[in-house]
Amino acid sequence: MSSVPSELRYTKEHEWVQELTATRFRIGITDYAQAALGDIVYIQLPKMGNDVAADKVCGEVESTKSVSEIYAPITGKIVLVNEKLESNPEVINSDPYGAGWIAEIEISTPILSEKLLSAQDYQNLTA
Repeated sequence: MSSVPSELRYTKEHEWVQELTATRFRIGITDYAQAALGDIVYIQLPKMGNDVAADKVCGEVESTKSVSEIYAPITGKIVLVNEKLESNPEVINSDPYGAGWIAEIEISTPILSEKLLSAQDYQNLTA
């Protein structure tokens, strides 16, 4: 069974969202997603400064099994990317909710309107 931290929010596309401040959020792919992908060998990170829209492709993860798109879980601007993943993408496999985070997104208003799942809802989805 995959890990689903209760303090995070989730998408049906297997991304997670962590609130850092009222307008800044860290994102990544879930433990379930990294396990399904297998050994991650490459990541195309979102571009710094780009605007992203919820449910739209913002990057890509390649594993020994397949290539999978990364969808922005929320709408906003990419303000930071985890550049360490460029040389060590396998960190996503070993620590998807910690050192394997992908990017930080800033939203213009402190109201997160996207339809994110709770940890319980995400567990039900992946059960």
